[in-house]
Amino acid sequence: MVSAPTTPLRLMKECMVRLIYCEMLGYESSFGYIHAIKLAQQGNLLEKRVGYLAVSLFLHENHELLLLLVNTVVKDLQSTNLVEVSMALTIVSQIFPREMIPAVLPLIEDKLQHSKEIIRRKAVQALYKFYLIAPNQVQHIHDKFRKALCDRDVGVMAASLHIYLEMIKENSSGYKDLTESFVIILKQVVGGKLPIDFNYHSVPAPWLQIQLLRILGLLGKDDPRTSELMYDVLEESLRRAEINHNITYAILFECVQTIYTIYPKSELLEKAAKCIGKFVLSPQINLKYLGLKALTCVIQQDPNLALEHQMTIIECLDHPDPIIKREVSELQIKLVLEWVLSSLKWRV
Repeated sequence: MVSAPTTPLRLMKECMVRLIYCEMLGYESSFGYIHAIKLAQQGNLLEKRVGYLAVSLFLHENHELLLLLVNTVVKDLQSTNLVEVSMALTIVSQIFPREMIPAVLPLIEDKLQHSKEIIRRKAVQALYKFYLIAPNQVQHIHDKFRKALCDRDVGVMAASLHIYLEMIKENSSGYKDLTESFVIILKQVVGGKLPIDFNYHSVPAPWLQIQLLRILGLLGKDDPRTSELMYDVLEESLRRAEINHNITYAILFECVQTIYTIYPKSELLEKAAKCIGKFVLSPQINLKYLGLKALTCVIQQDPNLALEHQMTIIECLDHPDPIIKREVSELQIKLVLEWVLSSLKWRV
């Protein structure tokens, strides 16, 4: 039925839904891949949507059949229909052949100026995908990334943080001038200035906070002037993360890691060390493990800050979980080494 030339597109759409289900169950359905591409090329909006969905599930970015979809994507990116543009941007951000990026890159750049925020957001996500698979092809549009960071829509700004995190990992010195912008954004997030739609269990935009904390940690490493800009907002993040929920613990852990990564400030280090007590004293194994990992960061800065958790560390040696025991053993070894090194420095 699928291969019959007289099969109407409406029936092809129903067959494609069933093929997706068969693929999910592990059955061989490669005979339908070409028909998924045809459906995306020829159908109406609903049929095209099913075709695009099937293509994204069936194929990978190196699949030979994907080249047949390039012209359709280019045509849909030039469409005046918002839904068609959105579908094309979605498939580009999921799977797209690296060698065909130049064919769509100018069109996607143009969508960064689109009047609809969902199109701008999807365009940033597509450029993020391009940066991951072919970073040299998007080097010339870094200025447009900066505009996306300052976009009036929170979703567009949040999407741009993924690109900045990757770029700062490679070259943090080239983005020091944006530190103040990231700090201002984090202050607005922590202060609850974002729409309530971004809240999760009454926590304001937790994943956005985590992204920003990771970025600040990279920018402030071994840099006193840059780190000084973020001390206040990091202290505020520690103070506000008081809700007893897993996502709050995730923010606290990232905040502690950032504090111990950037250029140290003694008062902030002490407050971060106290927060670790929420982890190591927790009866949950996952949180206790995170606490022990965080203590590793603490002793690298100042072994004395870990003294208040010394009894808890010793008690964990008898913990029934072998992973906790192993982490405690490694922590004790590092603690002894740090004390030995610090005593040798004192004697010298």
